[in-house]
Amino acid sequence: MAKTKSKIPAVIGKYEKEILEEWLNTQLKSDNLRPDLLKESELRHQSGEFLALLKNALQKDNLTDIELAEWEPMRSFLIDITDQRIARGFTPSETATFVFSFKQPLFTRLKKEAGDNAQVLADEIWTATVLLDKLGLYTTEVFQKKREEVITRQQDDMMELSTPVVKLWDGILALPLIGTLDSARTQVVMESLLNKILETGAGFAIIDITGVPVVDTLVAQHLLKTVSAARLMGADCIISGVRPQIAQTIVHLGVSLADVATKANMAEAFQQALALSDYKVVRPRE
Repeated sequence: MAKTKSKIPAVIGKYEKEILEEWLNTQLKSDNLRPDLLKESELRHQSGEFLALLKNALQKDNLTDIELAEWEPMRSFLIDITDQRIARGFTPSETATFVFSFKQPLFTRLKKEAGDNAQVLADEIWTATVLLDKLGLYTTEVFQKKREEVITRQQDDMMELSTPVVKLWDGILALPLIGTLDSARTQVVMESLLNKILETGAGFAIIDITGVPVVDTLVAQHLLKTVSAARLMGADCIISGVRPQIAQTIVHLGVSLADVATKANMAEAFQQALALSDYKVVRPRE
């Protein structure tokens, strides 16, 4: 790739201190400053580090491709400050404005150096705009990626919390399901149940679907897969929480649960599991 002969590196080197002070003043007057989240001393330190990294990266005269090796320290820096600002509650636009606000002091110095040469000024401003836009948008991409990672982690945590496997009795487990069953959640359900069966050596598992709002063909298939997987581990399953409307839906869909024990509620399922386990519950004599 051909290297540009832009004057931007020289201008930044010549006016570094002036650019830094003007940039700081611009940020301090901005509505995006958020002094409640970021101290002025921290902003000054971050701005100075950004300018130093920018100056070093520009020594290679590459103002077009921020993915090259010379821009790696700058990318790492932008990732770090984006992480910090996410943690403090900054928005994506507030984070990106940190970079975009650098345009004003830089453009002022470029105009001074270009003098009356309008074409040179236009070219330099365009080059600077493209470069700073790429750096600013990079923080937005990092911000979005980090948010997606947080959301995914929270979804995974919620999914695990929504599929607890409870030991009701020696050899009897219960898996109360709440919400919609999809392929991803079914996999979590299977893994949780099978791991608990392996851990406890349970012979019976009650899968309670009282909290499942809709049972369609896909949900029924997911239930059957879970039952089959549990059987391979040596445990029989009882499905509880089969309400009248769910029973009608299953019959209408033509899904066969003939070889799976079903009960209207968990109490009845637990009672059956106890009986099949040769346990007998009796009331104490008064």
